[in-house]
Amino acid sequence: MIYSLLIMLLVGIFVGILGSILGIGGGMIITPILTIGFGLDIKYAIGASIIAVIATSSGSTIAYLKDNILNLRVAMFLEIATTTGAIAGALLTGLFNPVFLYVLFGLLLFYSGFNMIKKLKKQKDEISDKDDKLAEKLKLNSSYYDKNSNQTINYKIQNVPGGASMMFGAGLASGLLGIGSGSFKVIAMDSIMKMPLKPSSSTSNLMMGVTASASATIYFFNGSILPEVAIPMALGIIFGSAIGARLMQKMTPRLIRIIFIPIIIYLGLQMILKGFGVNLLS
Repeated sequence: MIYSLLIMLLVGIFVGILGSILGIGGGMIITPILTIGFGLDIKYAIGASIIAVIATSSGSTIAYLKDNILNLRVAMFLEIATTTGAIAGALLTGLFNPVFLYVLFGLLLFYSGFNMIKKLKKQKDEISDKDDKLAEKLKLNSSYYDKNSNQTINYKIQNVPGGASMMFGAGLASGLLGIGSGSFKVIAMDSIMKMPLKPSSSTSNLMMGVTASASATIYFFNGSILPEVAIPMALGIIFGSAIGARLMQKMTPRLIRIIFIPIIIYLGLQMILKGFGVNLLS
């Protein structure tokens, strides 16, 4: 029993570090460990992954807010699009073929992953200096202090409708397919809205916590969250995410992309295979 709790604590630390750096949930790590490694029912593994997302968001957001690296206005604006999409997806469940949707979103992740590969040639993010009227009107442009380069980075948000559309689609996928959308959040901000990767990742962490908090209530009341699993993992994640938040600010955008790309391609492959009835966790 003590051995299992210690393993979950260590797994939590690892998930917290990785999740806070990349701005994604830890479900893709926690779920296979709990189902395959501990023989836990998938229902309880998903419940634990929801708690993991909230813990990652809580632990890292405190550090990111303190250092003023995340963009709070962008987070709240995109969260509206995500929530609207999730509600629409829940209402439209059964009207679309899941196979088509899984393959579609899997291919989108593949495309985004290969698009990020092109950016690996550059050590620094390309900062847009173009004015976007909607971004200015909504006051989405911001700045952050990069501890790796020791300079203040001013950036301007681009293609606000495109980013909002991507987030609506991510919410739609979450509602229709019951999948997480952390990777889509980073893609929407980094690739579409031309937001630097570090603010994209940290802002995604905040947004994931907001989204997961809503669904955690449902999982709690239907008995899917086991305290003996969720508590040690959450403690490890909070500790790990605080470490990850500090590490991320010292890393180059290129190194973060090198870590992020294989994960996003794996998620795309997982979705495509799942569309055709192949589960990588089985």
